[in-house]
Amino acid sequence: MPITDILRKNADFYPNDVSLVEINPKFEDQAKLTWREYSLIESSPNEVYRQEITWLEFNQKANRFANLLLTRGIKKGDKVAILLMNCLEWLPIYFGILKTGALAVPLNYRYTSDEIKYCLELSDSSMMIFGPEFTGRIEDIVNKVPTVKEWFYVGADCPTFAQSYDDLVTYCSTRTPDITLTDDDEAAIYFSSGTTGFPKAIIHKHRSLMHAAMTEQNHHSQTKDDVFLCIPPLYHTGAKMHWFGSFLVGGKAVLLKGIKPEWILDIVSKEKCTIVWLLVPWAQDILDAIDRGDVKLENYELAQWRLMHIGAQPVPPSLIKRWKTVFPNHDYDTNYGLSESIGPGCVHLGVENVHKVGAIGKAGFGWETKIVDENRNEVAKGEVGELAVKGPGVMTCYYKNPEATAEVLADGWLFTGDVAQEDEDGFIYLVDRKKDVIISGGENLYPVQIEDFLRKNDKIKDVAVIGLPDKRLGEIAAAIVEVKEGTTLTEEEIENFCMDLPRYKRPHKFIFADVPRNPTGKIEKPKLREIYCGESLVAKQIKN
Repeated sequence: MPITDILRKNADFYPNDVSLVEINPKFEDQAKLTWREYSLIESSPNEVYRQEITWLEFNQKANRFANLLLTRGIKKGDKVAILLMNCLEWLPIYFGILKTGALAVPLNYRYTSDEIKYCLELSDSSMMIFGPEFTGRIEDIVNKVPTVKEWFYVGADCPTFAQSYDDLVTYCSTRTPDITLTDDDEAAIYFSSGTTGFPKAIIHKHRSLMHAAMTEQNHHSQTKDDVFLCIPPLYHTGAKMHWFGSFLVGGKAVLLKGIKPEWILDIVSKEKCTIVWLLVPWAQDILDAIDRGDVKLENYELAQWRLMHIGAQPVPPSLIKRWKTVFPNHDYDTNYGLSESIGPGCVHLGVENVHKVGAIGKAGFGWETKIVDENRNEVAKGEVGELAVKGPGVMTCYYKNPEATAEVLADGWLFTGDVAQEDEDGFIYLVDRKKDVIISGGENLYPVQIEDFLRKNDKIKDVAVIGLPDKRLGEIAAAIVEVKEGTTLTEEEIENFCMDLPRYKRPHKFIFADVPRNPTGKIEKPKLREIYCGESLVAKQIKN
């Protein structure tokens, strides 16, 4: 069944029920408001911006955009790019593209003009829809991408080089397009994180999207009454595929445009959210705000909040132990996945396995896993190797890149590039990314293990470990340490703290600085290596 059938079913069964809510609590920061938010300031200057649509309206919006695209010559197999911040229009636009038989091509909102141009050309996108935040970047390339024939703009004050989405869809039919779709039809192109240069284009079929929805619902038992709080960017598979579990059963979702702890807890309280997917930094910020007394839990109604889950990166066990102490009634789960495996769910811990916190879990619903050596032979339990996954959510290929496809796909298995090991109970633990392993004096150092240890220090907010060149050892481990607000930490204190680590695992350098993370919460280690590799660094005391 193509994923678009679920939207039609929800519109038929629950036409007047709320499907999506958009909330932006940042009215005080007018420079960042969208065009719609500006229009509301005069009438409600002190209110949080909130808008909602029903399932019927969701489906009608998707149909309107689909029919607009069809009138402009879009056909099955074409590609339509999306460059929008999270907003109420995002998902109807995405599904409108799918309803035409075209492939949706979501783009990272952090892309530069050159990266946008690269992705449009690589994906052969023939149309693009973008928001006001990106006008300058698009204007830089609008005459340099011959594949793109139409540029649609969501917002007021449409630039002269684009056409107004809002004006055009008003006159389009709300009828479902007469396009036959199957599970084997290609549905979307997602882009890899681009940690080794420009990103690769990942093709997924409708089968992948449907399996993501079924996997998520199987893992977290969403019902019609659940309310999912979605904070991460929708261009990424993570947020969308977690939402798919609620989408499958017609549950409401709330799109929150902000990550302050008080905003998250306030919206959970007011919207009666039951499921919240957080990134590690956001969970840490909530706990820190509670510890400092900036947030008082008695001011919120949180009894209905039943599940907090985390993905997109290794999760420090110390963080979850803190969370369970503060929120003892929450179920907790962690999810592992890649864009190449249609996002989260190919491995997951399971709410019943909180005693195994630190592991990413076992093979998810409909998935298989194995850990292999350099020759792709399975290793024994307890041995370190590369994690491989197999299931209906594995990508079709890297578009127009057969060499890269052959490197990671073989006999239906996706070789993830993540180094892992399996314990005696069959639970998988991430050791590190293959490319991030540090070889120091002939010893393999796995940064994630060192980072997990350092995060146990109560003064450390975040930490990243990278390898720096060394004449004698080849590489040494350096820890970039972000200190918690209001605390002081010295190099001597950290060195004493690290005495419990084996000597060869102790970082040789400590750098006090912010730890950069991308929108999905992953540490941007290529950026850190670019900043620090080759530099002479002296650790210093920093007061926040």
